[in-house]
Amino acid sequence: MSTDAAQPHPHLASGLLLASAGSIAFSGKAIIVKLAYLHGVDAVTLIMYRMLFALPLFLALAWWASRGKAALSGRDWLGIVGLGFTGYYLASFLDFWGLQYVSASLERLILYLNPTLVLVLGWFVYQRRISGLQALAMAVSYAGVLLVFGHEAGFQGPNAVLGALLVFGSAISYAIYLVYSGELVKRLGSLRLVGLATSVACGLCLLQFVILRPLSAADVAPEVIWLSLLNATLCTFAPVLMVMMAIERIGAGLAAQTGMIGPMSTIAMGVLILDEPFNGWIVAGTLLVLSGVFLVTRFGSASAVK
Repeated sequence: MSTDAAQPHPHLASGLLLASAGSIAFSGKAIIVKLAYLHGVDAVTLIMYRMLFALPLFLALAWWASRGKAALSGRDWLGIVGLGFTGYYLASFLDFWGLQYVSASLERLILYLNPTLVLVLGWFVYQRRISGLQALAMAVSYAGVLLVFGHEAGFQGPNAVLGALLVFGSAISYAIYLVYSGELVKRLGSLRLVGLATSVACGLCLLQFVILRPLSAADVAPEVIWLSLLNATLCTFAPVLMVMMAIERIGAGLAAQTGMIGPMSTIAMGVLILDEPFNGWIVAGTLLVLSGVFLVTRFGSASAVK
């Protein structure tokens, strides 16, 4: 059982509130991306604008968290660049790209498999044992995603396969970040690492745009600019801080379990804002995913969900 559950939390109410708000804010990212795609923008340009607006915020966070700390070694910088590439650049780009082809609901459910991927990578990299209950919980979670995917593939066709694979690749990339970030988190602190690694990712997204697109591609509809600004602040920078503050108050396990509100909020926003379908298939799939991930985080290593 998670040690978080056994510890008293004097800041339980504020921690739960921060974890819930952070999860809902993270979930809003998919809705904003889908709205931006209605204005004819592509993934390369859209993520460039998100990271352009987020870069000053994360640079400020990195500076603030680095005050009075030891200078970074070459090994530290190598780790920061590697984690920035996998955890924030590649994971974000694959996610944005996948959202061109799948619903926000399916995207959030796939990303919510992240703790199961961390468990598998822990077994593969560190030979950490996976219990029978954890294996069963993982099977339940993936059955839920397959249920929703099968329903969506019926009207999206091959695009649903491509989109699901891209989003699943995003989840794998972020799981790699979580598995390998432990040592750097201990040395640098979570906020310093997040600020530096995300700043690296922002730079990579800007470089990607310069290499792959003409500068004229930056001429987008005003709605894209405002949506990207909202994405960078409300759905990127703010939830990072809220989740980190929640973990400090209530621990990673309880924060991850509270994050289960994320998929449900995405589905609700998708139905209300994007007019996405809501039926028994989605309800059943969501319940399976949430049940499986709850068991994984309850009886295994809990990880934050991106």
